[in-house]
Amino acid sequence: MASDQLLEQYKLYVELADRVSDRRIKTNQYFITLLSGLLVVLSFVLHKDQQATLSRYQPYIVFSVGLLGIILCLVWQLNISSYRQLNSQKFQVIHDMEKHLPYPLFAKEWQLLGEGKDRKKYLQLSRVEKLVPVILSLPFVVLFIYALF
Repeated sequence: MASDQLLEQYKLYVELADRVSDRRIKTNQYFITLLSGLLVVLSFVLHKDQQATLSRYQPYIVFSVGLLGIILCLVWQLNISSYRQLNSQKFQVIHDMEKHLPYPLFAKEWQLLGEGKDRKKYLQLSRVEKLVPVILSLPFVVLFIYALF
């Protein structure tokens, strides 16, 4: 009976870990959409037909969009770190539960992947994932610096 309960808890916890990964993907999509949309809106606002109307506000608009983009990229970085920590802890719990199950699937997989230490075996997604906000922050940094000068 206790092993049946453990198996059910294990299944539930693996499902919860998967849901965290899904939320992480959706969060990344949200930030990509938001930041891309911000650049699109800026291009419409600064279009040459609009420039006469907005010319005196242009430096403030460019500065604000640059600053907002940088802040959003920093918040995105924090979200990625938080999800990484949460997933790491969830998989630690899964590994602990697997000690009481017939075969430790996730622990074995992690061992075969070199526990994330050997990039030839496994390049951790969160390391690659953290580069995206940095790359997407570059146009906003350029806008911010441009607006200052």
